[in-house]
Amino acid sequence: MSYSIYIADDEKNIRDIIKSFLERDGYIVSAFENGDDLMAEFFKKPADLVILDIMMPGTDGLTICRMLRERTDVPIIMLTAKDSEYDYVQGITLGSDDYLTKPFRPTALLMRVHALLRRMEMNGKKASSAAKSGADELKVGNLTFSHEANAVFCLSKPIELTQTELRMLSYMLQNPGKAYSRDELLKNVWGYESEAETRVTDETLRRIRRKLSVAGSNVSVQTIWGYGYRLRITEDSK
Repeated sequence: MSYSIYIADDEKNIRDIIKSFLERDGYIVSAFENGDDLMAEFFKKPADLVILDIMMPGTDGLTICRMLRERTDVPIIMLTAKDSEYDYVQGITLGSDDYLTKPFRPTALLMRVHALLRRMEMNGKKASSAAKSGADELKVGNLTFSHEANAVFCLSKPIELTQTELRMLSYMLQNPGKAYSRDELLKNVWGYESEAETRVTDETLRRIRRKLSVAGSNVSVQTIWGYGYRLRITEDSK
């Protein structure tokens, strides 16, 4: 199967390099000068993955990311020329799946594209397997993950999670109490190898920790200094 990828970047040389690299790897690629043109085409013919520059004329990439995420779970990679912590956090908050700062190696982008599309395939297979086995729900503490609803509930109330946060939390809920290294989470949730240069794991878990606390869950994310993370259940919490 040939996956389709949409790119929006106002720098022609960047568009051309990315397009060429991805097409050589067998992807069907459409490149746009701005996010508005990408959005218009996407809602006529959706792509399998979207790559968005943040700083573009017209509607900026962060806004396009938010607009896409309101309607679709398509994997999104954000690009920016600024090494800005604000842009990074905003991109993950609004639902992007990963983030690269320019200049970057095309091979680094290609690795992320491979991993996100492979993860999308695996999620589809897992959902189908769960449906066939009848194992629809996973309960840990006062949290319930529903495969059918594709959501996590705290005491029957849904927690608002981005798809990236949902994948991370549902993965860790499968083995509560286990200590997960950062590299293990990168490999099994994102599909990245340990040498991938990304802070997406740390930021995603920081946001999950806050959302669980706000929801009043007795399940929390515990940091294991020098190693990684694990879920902790406080039995006497409501």
